[in-house]
Amino acid sequence: MEEEFGSARDQGIGMESEGTGGYDRPVVSGGEHETGMPATMHREREEGVFGKRKEEPNTIFVGNKPPMNYVLAVVTQFNNGTPEVHIKARGRAISRAVDVAEIVRNRFLSDLRIDSIITGTEAVDGENNEKVNVSTIDIKLQR
Repeated sequence: MEEEFGSARDQGIGMESEGTGGYDRPVVSGGEHETGMPATMHREREEGVFGKRKEEPNTIFVGNKPPMNYVLAVVTQFNNGTPEVHIKARGRAISRAVDVAEIVRNRFLSDLRIDSIITGTEAVDGENNEKVNVSTIDIKLQR
């Protein structure tokens, strides 16, 4: 089943995400929003974007869904008292992550500031076990 981060092919890196560092399952902590979305939008996974990790609280991973889905997640994080939120994306989803940050700042929470923007490249296993470079972005918003 494809998660909200989308397949690697949708992100422009020419491969499927099955077994190549895709997300395992959403982790719900802090309850659920009335829409059924997790209140804290972090994910648990084995490997993939931004190296190995178990979970990253206060992080929104932007994929192929409409930007307003991610805007809702960011606004929910700040309304729950979180002082900072990371918006992360890779590949073709980078422009959507920038849109999400700007929509949140300009339309919903004008007191936010962009603390940092970190860009990078991640080597992902492509078709035929060849390494494919994928661009990444991490936008840190703070109150």
